[in-house]
Amino acid sequence: METFAEYGHAVASVVIFTLVVLFMAPFTALAKQGKGLAPGATPEQDYSDKAYRLNRAYLNGTETLPAYVAVTFAAILMGANPFWVNLLASLALVARLVMLFVHIRGFGRPNSGLRSVLYVIAWACMVVMGIIALVAAF
Repeated sequence: METFAEYGHAVASVVIFTLVVLFMAPFTALAKQGKGLAPGATPEQDYSDKAYRLNRAYLNGTETLPAYVAVTFAAILMGANPFWVNLLASLALVARLVMLFVHIRGFGRPNSGLRSVLYVIAWACMVVMGIIALVAAF
């Protein structure tokens, strides 16, 4: 287990992101229930509606989490440079958390705004981590 200790920030970032998504689930359900929506229903696509933004942020987190976990743990299991894995995983987490705040608060435009920039930053960190994992594998 000493090998994995070098990746403490990366592992912690995966756990934090997972907990954030899990924490959002009941609040998203309550927001949709408050609008009288059936379980599994999606609020009207209106960026000014907080329930829509919360649901979209939750769904975006659940869509991104598997890729984040896969590339992070692939890089760890392949023994990629811990500095880069920890840095990229942590940057991706910070970008996702700020994006979540921006999304839920409704800052900026629905498209091509700050939220989109933060999404691309996290996405780029995950792509680079995936490439690092592949390089380490071969």
